[in-house]
Amino acid sequence: MSASSSDGRNTPRNGSPGGSPNGSAPALGGGRTGRNLPVAVAVGLALGALVIGSLYVVKVVFLVVLAAAVGLGVHELVRTLAVRDVRVPLIPLLAGTVAMLGGAYWGGPVSLVGAFAVTVMVLLVWRMFQGIDGFVRDATGSVFVAVYPSLLAGFVPLLLVPEDGPHRVIIFIAVTISSDIGGYFAGILFGKHKMSPVVSPKKTWEGFAGSAIACVVVGALLVHFLIDGAYWQGAVLGAVAVVCATLGDLIESVIKRDLGIKDMGTLLPGHGGVMDRLDSLLFTLVPIWLLLQLFVPA
Repeated sequence: MSASSSDGRNTPRNGSPGGSPNGSAPALGGGRTGRNLPVAVAVGLALGALVIGSLYVVKVVFLVVLAAAVGLGVHELVRTLAVRDVRVPLIPLLAGTVAMLGGAYWGGPVSLVGAFAVTVMVLLVWRMFQGIDGFVRDATGSVFVAVYPSLLAGFVPLLLVPEDGPHRVIIFIAVTISSDIGGYFAGILFGKHKMSPVVSPKKTWEGFAGSAIACVVVGALLVHFLIDGAYWQGAVLGAVAVVCATLGDLIESVIKRDLGIKDMGTLLPGHGGVMDRLDSLLFTLVPIWLLLQLFVPA
């Protein structure tokens, strides 16, 4: 579940009430969020069970789950960019995504960067053979998707590689989700002062404060008890995570407003699309990886 749901970051461009393009009432159980909260919670719990179950059974199984999620996100972005007549080749992007994730896990950061570079080269050549008109536009869109989500997601396997890798991944996910949940409840209960009315009309500073408290507390506890780090290290990690998670939410809002859409997809009931759930995770991933490498080297 994401705080983006709570503060209405997905309000469509026309500003219609309830988050519905035609101005209809929000779904039953959605309340101020415009979402069906019980369904959203159930889907969130199911996703959490899938992630935890695969993560602590066999690492490679989790990699498959990760590749599927990122691949679906890539597909959503390619489809939504087409709304603006940006033609992005899906097949080489999916192949490149798998290469980046696998390269990161079995070859480390150098292989991740190398796989990304080769993916970009293939994308440029692929598009070149489709004609001259719109080349720069389509190539730019293709590289954008290769970075977001594919390259950023490649840091998850880097978290996973160490012996305590599953714990590191759990810290990353839990801290980010705690930002969402803390922001959700603080925004609903106390939200009054708008953070960014143009980009996300219902996101409030009170919601951000709730996110910050939740992130710092969860970060401090998990870093200490899961990987034997200091409480202050986990608190710093949480403070960085809340800023990055909020920025990730806002960036996703900007993308969707520019494209004139409400959600990236409809695959996840009560949530929207896969990218609607990956946004804050992608933006917190690299800073969390760097901080964990610094504070508690593998």
